[in-house]
Amino acid sequence: MSNDFSLNVGFMSNELKLLLEILKLQEGKSIRANRNEWFIDIDWNQFLELAMHHRVYSFIYPKVKKIDGELIPSYVIQTLSRTFKKNTFQMLHLSAEMERVSKLFTENEICTLFLKGPILAHNLYGDISLRTSCDLDILIPIYELEKAEKLLLEQGYVKDDYIQTILNDWKWRHHHITFFHPQKQIKLEIHWRLNPGPGKEPSFEELWERKRTSALTSYPVYLLGSEDLFLFLVSHGARHGWSRLRWLVDINQMVKQELNWKEVNKLFKKYQCGHVGGQALILATELLDTKIIEEMKVLTGQRQSRQLAEDALFYIKQMINLHTDPVPDEVATYHSRHLFSLMSNRQKFLFIMSYLYPYPIDAKTLPLPKYLHFLYFPLRPILCTWRKARKHVLP
Repeated sequence: MSNDFSLNVGFMSNELKLLLEILKLQEGKSIRANRNEWFIDIDWNQFLELAMHHRVYSFIYPKVKKIDGELIPSYVIQTLSRTFKKNTFQMLHLSAEMERVSKLFTENEICTLFLKGPILAHNLYGDISLRTSCDLDILIPIYELEKAEKLLLEQGYVKDDYIQTILNDWKWRHHHITFFHPQKQIKLEIHWRLNPGPGKEPSFEELWERKRTSALTSYPVYLLGSEDLFLFLVSHGARHGWSRLRWLVDINQMVKQELNWKEVNKLFKKYQCGHVGGQALILATELLDTKIIEEMKVLTGQRQSRQLAEDALFYIKQMINLHTDPVPDEVATYHSRHLFSLMSNRQKFLFIMSYLYPYPIDAKTLPLPKYLHFLYFPLRPILCTWRKARKHVLP
């Protein structure tokens, strides 16, 4: 069966093409002699920049060091070696903290699921050094947030109070809070949802029922079930525009595992995101030669999937970083439109309706006592109009 979805990838530089070819190298395989042309006219500094931006330097280093030394400058291999070793120490550091937090929460009767970090690297790659991570993402029930916060503060973590909220909109407009340990230099994200709302997703109880136990640590550490993990990785990567190839490499690794595609298709249908699953698989197929089997065609055959995959190339083409502010206005505008295009009709309706729900800026525009905050519902259209008018009047 053909896996060619004919995406427009003519924009690719020689450096990006080479990076993708190395990412596609199978275990134990080497660059064939007749492929040495891949290494011609390469700007090696640009190649390194791409590897760092896409967070795949640890994944490609074991492959690169097996390539003929005459094809790649020694300083490139040395740079990748240094970053590989640094990442390995980072992942070991995170692994130890992950086990400590799991023990702390379990002893205090908080059910805990680890979403990414070392547990994901071990599950997908069998080796924590092959994937990068800068923090730990932990999912807990929303009613345990206060207890979890108290425990982390007692352990020396500091909460990042960046969330502004009104009328408890944080529960669905946001999906995690951040803690940082100044001495350990470790960041934790405590999630109560997989993704920001509004939108339907599996409940914590469902995810907990389907959880798996990681073999990485001696103390039990839990991660999502395989099909739930695939759903999460797809939604997470799509929400970030697949702007880093690492997330597509994750998808490729998941496809290689024995997923129950009947259950996967049920999940994507239930949560109305089959077109997003198709986007991920098409991108992985076109860029990383992921093999599409018959059961996946339920996702890749959806009408929107190919267009969404084409739209996501915008982020890869321009090497866009959505994680560092300020994001350029044209990128922010494109990203907002792309996020809206990812939504199902039901999600779009909920998203549009959510604009009628008060925002924290309404309270800044017209401060009211907390017991009168319900008045922001009828006042919101007036406050929005006033802000827009004021914006046009002021220079």
